[in-house]
Amino acid sequence: MTRTWIALPCLVAVLFASGVCQAEESEKFVPLFDGETLDGWVQHGGTAKYTVEDGVIVGTSVPKTGNSFLCTEKPYTNFILEVEYLVDPLLNSGIQIRSNVYDEKKTYTTDEGKKITVNPGRVHGYQVEIDPSDRAWSGGIYDEGRRGWLFNLKDKPEAGAAFKQNEWNKYRIECRGDSIKTWVNGVPAADLKDDMTSTGFIALQVHGVGNDEKKVGKQIKWRNVKIIELED
Repeated sequence: MTRTWIALPCLVAVLFASGVCQAEESEKFVPLFDGETLDGWVQHGGTAKYTVEDGVIVGTSVPKTGNSFLCTEKPYTNFILEVEYLVDPLLNSGIQIRSNVYDEKKTYTTDEGKKITVNPGRVHGYQVEIDPSDRAWSGGIYDEGRRGWLFNLKDKPEAGAAFKQNEWNKYRIECRGDSIKTWVNGVPAADLKDDMTSTGFIALQVHGVGNDEKKVGKQIKWRNVKIIELED
């Protein structure tokens, strides 16, 4: 009986503290998108169209262009990022984090031994995959313009199943030092340790579609893009 009376106040205290932490975290989130304009953002890479419609950022695929990226002008290092997106089932996309643009030609070797050469102006860096295909690797981490896949979801079927086709999905992305973690609709996905890049912009990708008429004109939408910057 005595233990019960001791445990209950402790449990209440823990729950209260948890609620306070969540409230404080919510108060610290800062929107990256004002709901009306693309102020604070700049486009790199391809020529896909980015517009604002009804308080939502809309990316539309166009033919004969490479991957397009709508990038924050400000770089970020350690942070918690939350974003909601709605993607056409025919498109591939991603959220770039700690990413940059090459100022000169670079050559990288992937884990499979393949050499990749990229030209100046190419966006590169960590990408949290948006993958509506049957592969279902949404939430995995791909190294855009450099080393390829760093954390796929072939061993995380529960994360792959968390993605909702033709519905709004929510990502939570946490970057702390060499740790990058992702959640898809609240389900843990990637848990990566990598220290190649510590800081860079955040970007919204519209993947190139070549001349595929079925994919031209398709859209991906983003809303509630917000961030908490963490101390180093």
